[in-house]
This record gives sequence, structure tokens and C-alpha cells, in this order.
Amino acid sequence: MSTTTNSAPKLWGLPDERELAAFAAGRLAEYLPGLAYPAAGYAPGPEAGEPNPSYAPLVVAQDGATPGAQAASDAGAPVSPPRQAALPYVGEYPLEKIRADFPILAEKIKGRQLVWLDNAATTQRPGQVIERLRYYYEHENSNVHRGAHALAGRSTDAYEGARAKVAAFIGASGPESVVFVRGATEALNLVANAYVRPLLRPGDEIILTLLEHHSNIVPWQILAEETGALLRVAPVDASGQILVSEYAKLFNRNTRFVSVTHVSNALGTVTPLEELIAVAHARGVRICVDGAQSVSHMPVDVSALDADFFAFSGHKIFGPTGIGVLYGKSELLEAARPWQGGGNMIADVTFARTSYKKAPEKFEAGTGNIAGAVGLGAAIDYVSAIGMDNIARYEQELLAYGIDELRRVPGLRPVGTATRRAGVLSFVLDGRNPEDVGRYLNEAGIAVRAGHHCAQPVLRHFGYEATVRPSIAFYNTPGEIEHLARTLLSLARLHG
Repeated sequence: MSTTTNSAPKLWGLPDERELAAFAAGRLAEYLPGLAYPAAGYAPGPEAGEPNPSYAPLVVAQDGATPGAQAASDAGAPVSPPRQAALPYVGEYPLEKIRADFPILAEKIKGRQLVWLDNAATTQRPGQVIERLRYYYEHENSNVHRGAHALAGRSTDAYEGARAKVAAFIGASGPESVVFVRGATEALNLVANAYVRPLLRPGDEIILTLLEHHSNIVPWQILAEETGALLRVAPVDASGQILVSEYAKLFNRNTRFVSVTHVSNALGTVTPLEELIAVAHARGVRICVDGAQSVSHMPVDVSALDADFFAFSGHKIFGPTGIGVLYGKSELLEAARPWQGGGNMIADVTFARTSYKKAPEKFEAGTGNIAGAVGLGAAIDYVSAIGMDNIARYEQELLAYGIDELRRVPGLRPVGTATRRAGVLSFVLDGRNPEDVGRYLNEAGIAVRAGHHCAQPVLRHFGYEATVRPSIAFYNTPGEIEHLARTLLSLARLHG
């Protein structure tokens, strides 16, 4: 028998030195984070707990292996979730502590640990958001504004406080530029009907891109049908990136408005938004940005971008469903007409005439989703504490790791390969229906989206009716990516 220090334990079925080190690192990351920094690719600043400005997140390989080391020669190897080594950090926060904030991540599916890779459809909520909603209903619940009692004051403060948080988070000039809506879809419909519709005459043109979600296509189609306007669509290259030169050629004297996505929900393409906005403004045309898939993945500053309008949904950024945001430049919101009429948006009503409040109240008729807005404010507090720069860096590392791992699955073809991508790993698997792939992954506890993702034009451009779409968030782990790849590898090796 060998007398080396780490061979005997293996013979006895005990963990070897490397496995013990991984276990120790995980515990140290929880109880003695200062000692665990070097293993996580992080070195503390001169003061304890101070983040290092030069920090670059390191995706730690699971079970001590080099990322992507599983070879194609492993044919027939059993598929099982890898043992979990010490998880990396997101900024100064250990990933294991972040994951502990999200109760649903402990859920079991088919007896397996849930792997939530359907984040482009909706993100999960941290306990801090769930608790904030509970606190609102237990201690603050009331309609906002005008109430002469204590709860009305509390509710109004919480609601308007959330508006101020949103404004600061996206770099708006002030809370008066933030309108609460049900989600990005309603925000885009609001822009189309309240601001753009009065500008249009037959023959006027609206520019979109091939990457758009249906929510940024259908409202403009309806508007064009009803006004006689025309839609023009900017093409994409073979990777799924907008061809800016072709986009610029679409502008002419009839162009009245542009509406574009920031990040494609189907391909993950991060569009060259600064260029798109600059081209539109150079021609005197206003532009709306669908930011539903960007605000949870990267810092957004609408003032620096010079966006005229910007829309996003709360449930895509770890907040409640049924709440969203429309940002608009103050002068444009004031120029827009009311979209819906009713209580809260009026200054004075007689049967002869009605005068309206200024924005944002002008667009918030009726009782809004007050609790949803408060919950969105809590979600913004949560991601702001971690830091959107940190989240973006970690997710880019994880995305690159995912691209590398999926590349090893025979017959897997990625859909969307733009250099600038965020959050999405869309693919098709030769000989397999995307819905069947999704169901197979579900048996392993992995939740992905399979279908057209409300982006049929761009998928059909690439020759597909549907894809499988794993999509990541900052609480996802390298181990989950490995589990996805191993499960797909198992499916690819099945016959028939």
C-alpha cells in the first residue's frame, strides 16, 4: 500500500486532501470570509471588508476541476450533479450567502435540487423583498395620496420612496421622470399611444429592429394600422448583432420614432445602444428603449445614454410581478397626452372639462400596484447593495463558462453568438424538439424556457420556430452550469 498521505483515505471511501480543502474553503467562506478571499479571487482592501477596486470575479471550478475539463471521451458516464466546491464571490458577497437569501432556490423538483435557469422569463425574489411586501401589508396598507390618516401617510411615503429609488438606480434626473406601470409591455404601449400616436400621419415611419420582443412589435403594428404609418426594421448580422450601418440607412424625412431593445431576450445580444441613440438624435428623432432584459444584468444610466424613454419590468429584476417602470424625459412626458382617465391623475373635473396633474401622476390613473412598487424598491436596494458592476462582472464570467461547457455537447448549436451578450444561452439540439429538451431537463430539476420566447421574427430569421433558452442570474453557480451541460450530454447520447 502506498504510504502517501492522501491515498489511504480514498481506499477507505473517505474524502481525500483535495476534497477536504474544498469543504474547508466553503466553511471558511461563511465563517471567516477574510481568510477565504484569495481562493475566491479577491483580496481585501486596507480595511476589513473593504472591496478591492481591482477585483475581477473568478468562477471557481467545481470539485477542484478546471472549468470545461470534462472531455467528449466520457461517453456513457453517469450524469449526476457535481460535488460543490467553495462558491465564488459576487463583489464582496459570498455566492452561498446570496443564494441563501432566495428561499425558492431550496425547492426540490422531481426529487432534485431546483436549478433556476429561466431568469429571462422571470427572476426569483430574495427574502428581503418578500419580507418587505409582508411588512407593507401588515403595517402600511392604504391607498396613497390625499388620505388624512397615518396609514395613508406611511403608504404614500413608501410608494414615493420607491419612485425615488428607481430614479436614482437608473440615473434619471428625478422621480418626476418615473412612471409606475404594470410592466415593460404596458410602458411600451403607453409610449406608443400617449406620445407617438399624436405625431403620426399616413406615410410616417417608425423604426424597430429584428431583435424585438413581441411587446415592442405589436403595439407599433397596431399604431401603424390605425394611423397609416409604416414600420421599418433594422437587420442583424450572422451573430445576431444589429447592423448599425443598415439601421442608419432607414432614416429619412418621414421617420418619426424609434423603439429598440437593449438586450435581446431570445439571443442575449447587447445592442450598441449608444450608437443607436446617437444616430436617431442626429436626425432629430426620439427613441424608446426596451430595457426589460438589461437592468438586472448591467448598470444602466438613462441620462448618460440620453435615452428619451426607457421601460422595464420589476419581476425581471428580483421584484414583484405586476409592477414596472417607464422613464421619460420630463419634457416628453409633459408633451404626451393621458393614456387612461380616472382617479389620481386629475387636477380638476367638471362635466365641461378636466385638467390633469403633471407627470408622473398624469399616467397613473386609478389605484396602482402600491405594494408592487414598494417591493420593487426593496429589490433595487438589494441589488444596489451588491453592486450592479459586481453583478455584471460575475455574470459575464458565468456566461463565458456556460458557452464553453455547452460547446462540448455533441449536436448542440448555439443561437445568437454576438460578442456582446448578457444572460442568455439559447440553443437547439440536433434531432431533438426544444420542448422535449426542456421536459428532459425538468426531470433533472433544471428549469429553462423552450419555445419562441415572444421573439418569432428573429428566430425565424435564423431558421427556427423554437429554441431552448437557459438564462442566468447572479445567484446561479458554476455547478449548475455543469449540471446543465452533463444532462444535455446524457440526452445527446440517447438513441431515438
